[in-house]
Amino acid sequence: MLEARGISKRFPGVLALDRVSLALRPGEVHALVGENGAGKSTLIKVFTGVHRPDEGELRYRGEPASFATPLDAQRSGISTIYQEVNLVPMMSVARNLMLGREPRNRFGVIDAARMNAEAERVLAGYGVETDVRRPLRTLGIGAQQMVALARAVSIDAKVVIMDEPTSSLEPREVATLFGVIRRLREQDIAVIYVSHRLEELYQVCDRVTVLRDGRLAHTGDIHELERIQLISLMLGRDVGEVRSGGLTRFSRDRGRAVTAEPVVEARGLKRRHVLQDVSVSVRPGEVVGLGGLLGAGRSETAKAIIGALPLDSGQVIVAGSPLRRRTTAGAIKAGISLLPEDRKAEGIIPTLSVRENIALAALPALARAGVVSDARIDQVVDTFMKRLRIKASSPHQKVSELSGGNQQKVLLARWLAMQPKVLILDEPTRGIDVGAKAEVQALIDELAEAGLGVLLISSDLEELVEGSDRILVLRDGAVVGELSGDEVTEERIMASIAEHSSTNPEEADAHG
Repeated sequence: MLEARGISKRFPGVLALDRVSLALRPGEVHALVGENGAGKSTLIKVFTGVHRPDEGELRYRGEPASFATPLDAQRSGISTIYQEVNLVPMMSVARNLMLGREPRNRFGVIDAARMNAEAERVLAGYGVETDVRRPLRTLGIGAQQMVALARAVSIDAKVVIMDEPTSSLEPREVATLFGVIRRLREQDIAVIYVSHRLEELYQVCDRVTVLRDGRLAHTGDIHELERIQLISLMLGRDVGEVRSGGLTRFSRDRGRAVTAEPVVEARGLKRRHVLQDVSVSVRPGEVVGLGGLLGAGRSETAKAIIGALPLDSGQVIVAGSPLRRRTTAGAIKAGISLLPEDRKAEGIIPTLSVRENIALAALPALARAGVVSDARIDQVVDTFMKRLRIKASSPHQKVSELSGGNQQKVLLARWLAMQPKVLILDEPTRGIDVGAKAEVQALIDELAEAGLGVLLISSDLEELVEGSDRILVLRDGAVVGELSGDEVTEERIMASIAEHSSTNPEEADAHG
């Protein structure tokens, strides 16, 4: 039905897809999985006309295909449902469903009565019973997602691509979605299903393709793979491998008993569809790791602690005192710093110099009577450039001209200049070269030895195991295991994820 043969796609400095092949059969539900940066989104965008492949061939219904635009792909019968609902919130539910295909009378005017009746009939099959004349924005996110699904299927699609379709759905809506997928299968409509929720993949998918670092890691029948095998393919680890020594640069004694009071403690963090009663504590000199697959809630936990994610309930306590201002500024002032996962979008300011990027957060602390001393800034910048061995021609060089590893060190310097009590590191070594990776890992050790509390998030299992004293394993926004001492192994992390992915559908839905 739809096939990618040896597809490669390059962006400046990045090979996003490296000779990837995927064949989709009529009436098949095909899972597409992989961690962040694996190439899933790029492949979907190649299929739907957003990107043109640099190498390889795209085939559709047995013929070579080339889609110039997403509209071109849609007109050919390839429809996509994105995680974020991309409809028109101010228009009515019926108009959104029928947009571009509205029934008209003999004068060319939209026949509202027919349109509304047709919309009600179609949406009833998706469990959406509402006044279709209401603006779409008045519906809940889950209902909006079902409208988007109904629209995608009703445009005579031959292939439907679903990108994290259940991320906003209630258990009842998930059951309806699975019923729709079964109907599509019966109609010989092919589905590409992207999700990080393993129990869903095993319920609705026939085959699975695993991407890792832009390459094809595996394609085959999903039911021939145990959950733990699928997880190991996604993470690039051999389940049965016995390692005599790690490849990381962590050297500190792991698992030491830390008896001091927690420097930061999060209790019962809850946000609908995102976090389910997450609690975590970090003591001075302790490195606590957060493990789990993509979408498990690791980054969301970090953002909740720093005040960047609004919560329905929960409490953050720093050095024994509850945070009264649930804002990022309040958390930073209390002594919490976060190195974000996406350093380009949420971290560095590329048009500013190394000096300006490092000093940015500390400017209020370096000011006297509202006047900032250049000499004090220079002293702080010089100290951290030497301590972190930041390679730049001068402090005035633009940070955008540095390598990824040195940009990461600049961000670390910014937050260390704030003299935090706890440092949250979200994927601190992702996308940087091996040498810089080793330096950052060694620095994490140094900071912990100096008494700083560290919360470490990493998709690199070896890094997580060798760098952490304790590890909390998350899945679907909930803590499903805590490992310490001899339990801190890659096998135990993967076993915890797999074990809690094998719950029955009702239990799984409760976490959805």
